[in-house]
Amino acid sequence: MSRIGKVIPELFKSLTSAPATVDFPKSAVPVPPDYRGKPVLIQEKCTGCGLCQRDCPAAAIEMVDVGAKRPKPAFDYGRCAFCAQCAESCRSDAIVITGEHHLAAFSREALRAAPRPEKKEEEPQEPAAEQE
Repeated sequence: MSRIGKVIPELFKSLTSAPATVDFPKSAVPVPPDYRGKPVLIQEKCTGCGLCQRDCPAAAIEMVDVGAKRPKPAFDYGRCAFCAQCAESCRSDAIVITGEHHLAAFSREALRAAPRPEKKEEEPQEPAAEQE
C-alpha cells in the first residue's frame, strides 16, 4: 500500500473523533488526587520549629519574623521543586500540599508567600502608682 493509502484512513478517523487535547484556559484540567502542587502554610498550627526549612532540598523556605514567639516559614515558589518534603517533615501538620498548579507570575516577588503578621503578646504591665 502506498503512503497515501495509509494516511487517508487515519485522516478520516481523526476528523470524526473528539479532540485529544483540552482547551486549557477555558476548561478546567482534572488534577490527580496525589498531585503535589503548591505548599500552603496553616499559620495557626505552625510552631516555628524550622524543620521544613532544614529539610527543603531546593532551599525555597525562609523563616521570617512575624511578631510571634518564633519565626514562621515563607515560601519561594520560584525555587520550590514541589517535592512535598516540607509537608512530610512538619510535625504539627501546618503545611498542606494543594492541587493548585497555576503559578504563572510577571515578577519573582509574586512567587513569594510570606505569613501574615501576628500581634505580639504584650507583657502585663503593673498599674501605675497614683500620685496625690
